[in-house]
Amino acid sequence: MNSFDLQQNPSSSLSLIRKGKFYHIYEDCKNWVLEDKTKRGLEVKDKTYDSDKDILSEKGMIYDMDGKGIKVSIRWHYPKDKHSIEDVEKSAQTMERHYLELREITCPSD
Repeated sequence: MNSFDLQQNPSSSLSLIRKGKFYHIYEDCKNWVLEDKTKRGLEVKDKTYDSDKDILSEKGMIYDMDGKGIKVSIRWHYPKDKHSIEDVEKSAQTMERHYLELREITCPSD
């Protein structure tokens, strides 16, 4: 069994420790929680566990113009006993760079 509490509290009840333009990093007693701010309002529909990385992902659904649903990650739970805050920040910075690149492509004048 993994070290995650599957009944995780919503991010509003966690302690915010870092933030970027597109992410927040929270902590609770067992996990670092990386939240994608662009997906914040989505309802959690599914949770998946990556045993190789030992990370629990909460996923929601977004829908395209044709009504096709696409699962997207909302937040990731990194157990503190297996991941440092630096590991989480590295993932957060990768996500931040990705969104900044997308923004530059789609909205070059911003």
